[in-house]
Amino acid sequence: MSAIAVKEVKERVIADNDAVAEEVKAGLKEKKVFFVNLMASPGAGKTTTLVRTIEALKDRYKVGVMEADVDSVVDAETVAKTGAKVIQLHTGGSCHMDADMTKRGLEALDCDGLDIVFLENVGNLVCPAEFDVGASKRVMILSVPEGDDKPLKYPLMFTVSDCLLINKTDTAEIFDFDMDRLQKNVKALNPDMPVIPVSSLKGDGFDAWIAWLEKEVCAWQK
Repeated sequence: MSAIAVKEVKERVIADNDAVAEEVKAGLKEKKVFFVNLMASPGAGKTTTLVRTIEALKDRYKVGVMEADVDSVVDAETVAKTGAKVIQLHTGGSCHMDADMTKRGLEALDCDGLDIVFLENVGNLVCPAEFDVGASKRVMILSVPEGDDKPLKYPLMFTVSDCLLINKTDTAEIFDFDMDRLQKNVKALNPDMPVIPVSSLKGDGFDAWIAWLEKEVCAWQK
């Protein structure tokens, strides 16, 4: 009986994706455009966080946004009210954005003249963590109602992210959320990642988040 050939196709897919991601990153670096891949579960508050962030930045930076969803333009319409340049990306059922999809989205957005671009990735804690899209930084949002055990369940997302926002802190008294336990589990996976508690609804903690973001933008644009 002949041996059965086995081909690890995922490794090739990831390698091809990473090559395009490096191309995306290099092109944006040349233009001095800072690109944030914003990742979170559905309902964690990505859009609300994004809107408040844009409002804090728009007097100093020209901001562009790519809204990625399976369908609809609901979030894009919400973000557009801030005055930011917005484009809606439909993933055709895909649970994440990959580098090639992102490259085509950036071309459609047209980054000339922009300082910062945000990708609001598809709501998911699994697939978006696997695919580098060429972002300058990856930012994850975890909301208090989701629970403090998520680093144990979705370790890759916490490992690849550069900054973690703990959103909906205004609901902390309602939910059994242990910030110390969360911090311990996060630091075990990614000891250097800043963890910033915020309330996107009320604005608590946003000074620290904006300060971190602007520091990274300045470093990228040097």
